[in-house]
Amino acid sequence: MILKKTIRAIKTSWEGLSLTLRHFFAAGHRRKNIDIKSDNYFAQQEGLVTVQYPKEKIPVPEVGRYQLHVEINDCIVCDLCAKACPVDCIEIESIKATGPIGQTSDGSTKRLYAAKFDIDMAKCLYCGLCTVVCPTECITMTNQYDRSVTNVSELTYKFSDMSPAEAEQKRMELAQQQAAKLAAKEAAAKAAKKEE
Repeated sequence: MILKKTIRAIKTSWEGLSLTLRHFFAAGHRRKNIDIKSDNYFAQQEGLVTVQYPKEKIPVPEVGRYQLHVEINDCIVCDLCAKACPVDCIEIESIKATGPIGQTSDGSTKRLYAAKFDIDMAKCLYCGLCTVVCPTECITMTNQYDRSVTNVSELTYKFSDMSPAEAEQKRMELAQQQAAKLAAKEAAAKAAKKEE
């Protein structure tokens, strides 16, 4: 009984040691850095696998889901991306414009200002749902995956190009327009009452 256990212990120790020695002697040569699209990408079984970052980088697939980016000039501030986000990492504040304010690259008319468009990448799941629902395709996932920061608050990216003063001015313009419409409506109602 003790002899069987001893033999088994020696056998398993030898298997582990032989694996360690095989990797130790294989470390003399490196694996080739080839593109992930190549047919023999997963066929490389020998050699050192450590990547000397940042001089060397692992090739990333084209369809990888990494850092989010917003082309704010193409955004119609529809808020669909924020509603589709399962972790609420997108914060949007819109201000209604007094008239059309331009067009996106696909021809959609912009009628809302983006007073705030923040994405907290510390919360992001990298699921890509926000990019799927965007009607103008202004929110995309880039191939940048390394966003190392020392403070987690630096992972909140602000894409709006409006200052707080500009946002307040647009709110005041909208309030003035709505007040003028309300006054015109009341004047029309009084005029209709006088005719009766």
